[in-house]
Amino acid sequence: MKAHDGIYLDGAWRPAAGQDVIEVVNPADEQIIGRVPAAGPEDIDTAVRAARAALPAWAATPPAERAARLTALRDVLAARKDEIAETVTAELGSPLPFSQAVHAAVPIAVAGSYAELAATHSFEEKVGNSVVHHEPVGVVGAITPWNYPLHQIVAKAAPALAAGCTVVLKPAEDTPLVAQLFAEAVHEAGFPAGVFNLVTGLGPVAGQALAEHPGVDLVSFTGSTAVGRQVAATAAAAIKKVALELGGKSANVILPSADLARAVNVGVANVMSNSGQTCSAWTRMLVHRDRYDEAVELAATAAAKYGDRIGPVVNAKQQARVRGYIETGVAEGARLVAGGTETPHERGWFVSPTVFADVTPDMTIAQEEIFGPVLSILRYEDEADALRIANGTVYGLAGAVWAGDEAEAVAFARRMDTGQVDINGGRFNLRAPFGGYKQSGVGRELGAHGLAEYLQTKSLQF
Repeated sequence: MKAHDGIYLDGAWRPAAGQDVIEVVNPADEQIIGRVPAAGPEDIDTAVRAARAALPAWAATPPAERAARLTALRDVLAARKDEIAETVTAELGSPLPFSQAVHAAVPIAVAGSYAELAATHSFEEKVGNSVVHHEPVGVVGAITPWNYPLHQIVAKAAPALAAGCTVVLKPAEDTPLVAQLFAEAVHEAGFPAGVFNLVTGLGPVAGQALAEHPGVDLVSFTGSTAVGRQVAATAAAAIKKVALELGGKSANVILPSADLARAVNVGVANVMSNSGQTCSAWTRMLVHRDRYDEAVELAATAAAKYGDRIGPVVNAKQQARVRGYIETGVAEGARLVAGGTETPHERGWFVSPTVFADVTPDMTIAQEEIFGPVLSILRYEDEADALRIANGTVYGLAGAVWAGDEAEAVAFARRMDTGQVDINGGRFNLRAPFGGYKQSGVGRELGAHGLAEYLQTKSLQF
């Protein structure tokens, strides 16, 4: 798609207040593919004012009508699914088949799920002598990341719109083109002017202005834990509600009774997916000492198959960050069994699929989120040791458990301090709540729980 040279405010594309621009670069070949405005606080203020002006009428719009607009949005996105996939491939570097199957298909399905929820959700309930109303929280400031750019936009904007909120979106500066495509789809779907607004800009400038704006009632942020702390602190000054989906260091626990080959192969695929740029990736593989060597050999073999199958990481800074963690792993005594710091291509910000063995729980690569195609394999002595290691980070976003007996896996999963656990390779469920424990965030996305984040509660006593 051709980049817009404006921002989407109050139902139309308009020039930004300043002349600064963001260059959008294809991470696979380092070529500039577009330029978008680097908007600032003045543009954020204009967008928030438009959202506030549109709020009363949209909040009063019957849920069935809001559902109809969301259905139309889903249909527009579905009609443009090929363009979505091509756009994400160009600005994120994701291989086209993955962009088609995940980056395009999943957000379309999520939009459809919220169209259905808007039509069927009970926004009022009777509790004894009270009637409890669930009302829109107000103006939502949505700040989204680059790793799943359209999915994260839809996971915030769709439930907010379903709830009756209005939205100001500040997308990641690395992937603004698919955000512009989403704004086009909102316009085509017939949402009233001001209900959705898009402001492209830099995080420390536009993102900060959005988080601290007094006209924003809720800030929904997905990104690093470090930036999440800043967003929360900014919002706290105004006692503003926040929803934070942050980092992860998820454990893939393979119990002795598991099908080891399947658990390892699926685990490696999970880490390499999206070039390792997934907050919920199972980047720590925990294996019993009796099966450890076999698991390491299986993982190294599996990782080698991904050399030409994954795309680059998003930019040069991220490439340097991931390679730095690989160097740290070697320096701290972990054993490199696949990949490393050697760049597999002359151009583009690629990182080799990498696997470390002999990783101990205290190592940096076992504690910190790397956000690249890097897997750490840890040895455990018994089930209690496995649980200690699995729960032994500041994160708690996702995880996996494998066992020959499903009940055994479920029993272990119930004791993990994490928001979502896949049992023996369980499938992703876009209606199940997604979100973290501990420093992985506050609140939930997707399904009815995701809708609830954008509602506030009022009781009427009779």
